Amino acid sequence: MHDPMSDCDSLLECFPPCFRWGVATSALQIEGAAARDQRGPCIWDQFCRRPGAIADGSNADTACDHVRRYRDDVRLMSSLGLGAYRFSISWPRVMPTGQGRVNPTGLDFYDALVDELLTAGIEPVATLYHWDLPQSLQEGMAGWLHDDLPLLFADYAQLIFDRLGDRVTSWITINEPWCIVDGGYFNGAHPPGLTDRRAGYRAAHNLLRAHAYAVARYRSSRYNTGQITFALNTHYSFAHSNDPQDRDAAQRAMLNFAGWFADPAHFGDYPAVLRERLGDLLPVFSTGDQTLLAGSMDYVALNYYLSDVIRHAPGRGEMEYEPVAQPHRLHTEMGWPVVPDGLTHILLWLHERYDQLPIHVTENGAAFADHPDDTGRVNDPQRITYLRDHLHAVADALERGVDVRGYHVWTLMDNFEWSHGYTKKFGIVRCDFDTLERTIKQSGHWYADLVRRHRQLTAQRPVEETA
Repeated sequence: MHDPMSDCDSLLECFPPCFRWGVATSALQIEGAAARDQRGPCIWDQFCRRPGAIADGSNADTACDHVRRYRDDVRLMSSLGLGAYRFSISWPRVMPTGQGRVNPTGLDFYDALVDELLTAGIEPVATLYHWDLPQSLQEGMAGWLHDDLPLLFADYAQLIFDRLGDRVTSWITINEPWCIVDGGYFNGAHPPGLTDRRAGYRAAHNLLRAHAYAVARYRSSRYNTGQITFALNTHYSFAHSNDPQDRDAAQRAMLNFAGWFADPAHFGDYPAVLRERLGDLLPVFSTGDQTLLAGSMDYVALNYYLSDVIRHAPGRGEMEYEPVAQPHRLHTEMGWPVVPDGLTHILLWLHERYDQLPIHVTENGAAFADHPDDTGRVNDPQRITYLRDHLHAVADALERGVDVRGYHVWTLMDNFEWSHGYTKKFGIVRCDFDTLERTIKQSGHWYADLVRRHRQLTAQRPVEETA
């Protein structure tokens, strides 16, 4: 069997000395303490009570109990040699109703977490919104359907910038707006559980406006020396054939996924093909909103998990394309095809379309079934191979001139995986949800060794190469 570590030194030669190696998590998935310290309820707390909404009938009330164990978790990250930690801030933990009253205990928690990370030499990368909207905003304003919600989000963002901006210089406003819309408004698998396309496009529009308003607040704040963007989840669409219609359909798919959110945040409006085909489903940005949106990505934050194959499908929806099955691919526990070369292609596509902005891979990982053996060791070779192959894809993009500056594994530890509950495991660290004991999986040891080797190689390079 091929040793996944055997070719890592040659792989790592492609990565620049300052490359940021990290992991990513989100507040709702790991924090727990749902009813402690005056945290307000969020839309997922409510959604978990719906019969059948969560695969195993669970909730995130305790999750990984990170709020009480964050110091141990930072020590764990430090033992892995990580250089960066992407986490999210729970809006209802710091503002229980989403507006007005501030919860000082919630702010104190993130204050302490950032200090703990910096003391350990780990760069904090803060996400303002990872899907946990305060429930009161959903009940009182219909959530992201309300055109005033972006203003409240900007107020919340200002609060966080004022508190943490002196130490945090890497910011993400909103995680994966596409998933918020697709899960929450198109197919109902996430809160608020709607199946209303028009509502979905309205919510997407307000998510983009919220991002733009938060960026404007950051750039006008006293702590405005860092970088800010939103996290774009997307994949690369390969054309099913060389037929021009299939190639055109694949590009439409790219613009309907990545371009739907990244085009407004870079150019100030939706892709022309969406305007042409979706008509009045797409709301119109005001001139002021367009001005705020254009150039609101300081870098591209890419969350990548899979890619698809697309063919032209006349009459199938406004965009007239459909995915083609990939039975020859390995699939993860999520049912997602493993397509490492798609990561190279999407990095190149983003690099070319968005004027060579720097790119950070802010999530990449896989769910595989893994269990501890009799000694407690968790051997997960499929995850190691997945990570190795995707890092080769990043290296290929680097060699082709793409400015990739960081990579974050999703995720640090097994957690509450949204509507899948605790049935899907993405972590490089196992969390026993009975005891909450953390155990580094073999993939975690592999990643730690990779980071260590990169540092050693960097130290051996001539001074002019590392300057």
